[in-house]
Amino acid sequence: MSALSDQLVSFAILAYLVAMISHAVEYALGNSRARSVAHARELVGAGVGAAGGVTSGVPVGTGASAAERTARRARLAGLVAVAATALGALLHLGALVTRGLAADRMPWGNMYEFVLTGTWIGVAAWLVVLWQRPQLRRLGLFLTLVMVLLVATAELVLYTPIVPLVPALNSYWFVIHVSTIVFASGIFLLGAVPAVAFLMRAGYEQGRRSFPYTLAKRLPAAAALERLTFTLHAFAFPVFTFAVIAGAIWAEAAWGRPWGWDPKETWSFISWVIYAGYLHARATPSVRRNVATWLAIAGFLTMLMNLFGVNIFFEGLHSYGGLD
Repeated sequence: MSALSDQLVSFAILAYLVAMISHAVEYALGNSRARSVAHARELVGAGVGAAGGVTSGVPVGTGASAAERTARRARLAGLVAVAATALGALLHLGALVTRGLAADRMPWGNMYEFVLTGTWIGVAAWLVVLWQRPQLRRLGLFLTLVMVLLVATAELVLYTPIVPLVPALNSYWFVIHVSTIVFASGIFLLGAVPAVAFLMRAGYEQGRRSFPYTLAKRLPAAAALERLTFTLHAFAFPVFTFAVIAGAIWAEAAWGRPWGWDPKETWSFISWVIYAGYLHARATPSVRRNVATWLAIAGFLTMLMNLFGVNIFFEGLHSYGGLD
């Protein structure tokens, strides 16, 4: 089962890579389609008839038909990207299930397993969002890029052989606390993608044509990206709050104190404060949306620090990274 889990992770990475490339093709063809339409308009402006004649040696309808073919190819690439993402999510889930069966426990005992679970939650939530709002599909390019980077990092850098849980984790609170914290982390991960995309798209809509704003040319409208950012964070924050409270209760039962400013506890508190600040800023009319969105991104950076930085560089009661 352990070997099968490892193989499924590798196949999931390949599926996400195919999805990312397909999304990139859709992006590129979208730009080509825009150029083809512009070319067709130039032909019409030059005097090409609408009934199939030829003017100045240019076949009528050439620009329009090229635009239609390009549009069909772009749609096909987008559908392939979504299918590959769904396939990657299924393979990813299979890797988690087989890992759990091999370990005879929930697969959340170390940093490798935590990252695998959090990324799967993120991509599963994305598929739900995409099912409800298919017009956001082009955001998938950035989501699949994040998935490839994180899952590949987990497999190549964070991989840990299956071992029993450390005694402190052998409790029913393990399921309650870790399941909610990893769920909230996965949604925050997904929420960070439209947050960054919103800042780029907003800049592009304001006339900025330098990097990285030009990357957002084919993205959905900034307002839609901002609403998605808020919706995801508003959904994840109460779950994250419960997870922190559950962790304090577990700490009281395991160590005789609910809070001890352990490095991971400290960074969890920092993340909670920043995300609370984001939601407060988002609900305050006088605060600009891009300012509030920067708080959401800062919150996710603290989550990354808590996951990678604390496990790698700090020692504490929560040092369960599993790295040598």
